[in-house]
Amino acid sequence: MPEGLVSEVSRGTTLFVAAHWVDLPIDSTCGGAGTCGRCRVRLDDTDFPVHAVDEEWLTPVELSAGWRVACRAEAEQDLECWVPEPMQMPLSAIAGRGRPVKVEPAVKKLTIELVVEDPEDPELLEGTLRGAIIDQGLGSGDISQELLLETSDALLRSGPGISLTLCDQHLLAVEPRNASTRCLGLAIDLGTTTVVGSLVDLQSGKVLAEKSLLNRQAVFGADVISRIAYSTASASRRHEIQVAALETLNRLVIELADEAGVDERRIYQALVVGNPAMLHLLLGIDAHPIAVAPFVTSFSEEQDVEAAHLGLATHPRARVQTLPFIGAYVGADTVGGLQATDLLRSKEVRLFVDVGTNSEIVLGSSDGVWACSAPAGPAFEGGRIRNGMMASEGAIHRVKLGDLVDLDVVGEQPPRGICGSGLIQAIAELGRVGLLETSGRLRRPEEVPEHPFASKLIQIDEVRAFELSGGVALTQVDIREVQAAKGAISTGIAVLLETAGLGLEDIHEVVLAGSFGSAIDPWSARALGLVPWVELEKIQSVGNTALEGAKMALMSFRERQMARGIPSRVTYVELSAMPDFNDRYLTALSFPLEEGT
Repeated sequence: MPEGLVSEVSRGTTLFVAAHWVDLPIDSTCGGAGTCGRCRVRLDDTDFPVHAVDEEWLTPVELSAGWRVACRAEAEQDLECWVPEPMQMPLSAIAGRGRPVKVEPAVKKLTIELVVEDPEDPELLEGTLRGAIIDQGLGSGDISQELLLETSDALLRSGPGISLTLCDQHLLAVEPRNASTRCLGLAIDLGTTTVVGSLVDLQSGKVLAEKSLLNRQAVFGADVISRIAYSTASASRRHEIQVAALETLNRLVIELADEAGVDERRIYQALVVGNPAMLHLLLGIDAHPIAVAPFVTSFSEEQDVEAAHLGLATHPRARVQTLPFIGAYVGADTVGGLQATDLLRSKEVRLFVDVGTNSEIVLGSSDGVWACSAPAGPAFEGGRIRNGMMASEGAIHRVKLGDLVDLDVVGEQPPRGICGSGLIQAIAELGRVGLLETSGRLRRPEEVPEHPFASKLIQIDEVRAFELSGGVALTQVDIREVQAAKGAISTGIAVLLETAGLGLEDIHEVVLAGSFGSAIDPWSARALGLVPWVELEKIQSVGNTALEGAKMALMSFRERQMARGIPSRVTYVELSAMPDFNDRYLTALSFPLEEGT
């Protein structure tokens, strides 16, 4: 109230987050940490429990009238509350699937007057600075020796007017009043194969630069299990694989800053998403429990570390943060994806599929959500494919079999190999023109002598293959690799449908997520069984939702709070723990190719 908006949330959700679910901002300066007391709402239920923070910020008269601090008031039943109009409406940026996001970052610049008789007296300086921060409702935070030296220098250079940079409750920098006001943030999707980053202006929400790099951890294994095995052999190996991830991120930081023409020391916050194994390895935390039964993580909640402690080439006191996990193999990247697609707020049932080395699958609506992970392996990234490669210059990314073999190549260069989207479409096309059986068997030329592409059916090292272009071919072994990957995904989808008690007719939309998912031809994905056999118009490619979710959490502390609550609303299904998983998997290996098969 007074807008009359209804927010449906799970028990234990704070009123602060509940309001944001329906795009209603509640005033706050501390990011929901309970230290500013500005997010006040009035409840009709005057007997609503009183939190210690309420007593700190509200008078007895206000408490008896039903006023509470929204970021500490948890909904346990249906209730009605009145939300005062914010003192200032924030800017909006478009993120996720075209949803406006109110730009309210955790990072903020604040100019204050700090009068200190002797700026070179560290004890006097610390007490005065801490008191000033508390007076602003921003908490106390840690004030290091370096920060005291910065404060002393700022006072000596510009007098009592100084500029503070904070992230959540952390004081990051103290500068003279006339210092740069620029605040930058970094959103990163730390993928098993590819790492993608966005450099964001936190004051406007504008993306300044975006880049992707290969993950340097690839030399330690193509999949997460191989990397976990390598990292758990010794402490030195764990450090080695952590350094490889940081080298990738630091190169990304430098390239993004160069492209945007900015100083990387103005990056004060990095929001990193990825699967649980990738984030464990990045943070140097033991990932061994993920790889063995009962398949658990060493941590599942969001993490927050200092950049200098980790070794990230941003401002040394920048905060490096993650989103939480749903399960051992459904991580912060999926939480980001669900945030970006609003699946948990959807009245209709939607199927979310992020196709990759480790493919995450989520099914549900606001009435209930289930998730699992399918170990697809590196085939879709070009791994273990004879002429497989990333989607870089020279990669075949589209295949059409008409009168001729029609190919689209990245960079319009002579083909050097084939990437995942081209691989999927090539196999689907072979099935469409009758050269591939539903079992995945590629036909011999003598079986189809009159076929216009019979001459393209060749032998390479005694293995059947289809020649796409000079030197680039799709082999029977490649097709089997794709079958194995798609079989895992098909099994995961079938298990979630069964667990949720739903059928194909209940699915309103299939969301193909991830950078790779956005490149997949929907018809080909359906023909191979990567997605269920639903109407083509129901299949939507939405791009890298993990990165979009990270950007949303970076731009808005409210979005980050919403993301924190996602795991508690999702039921995680561990496929590997199912006694009949292998039987289901073997059944799912065939290609549908046409409806009903």
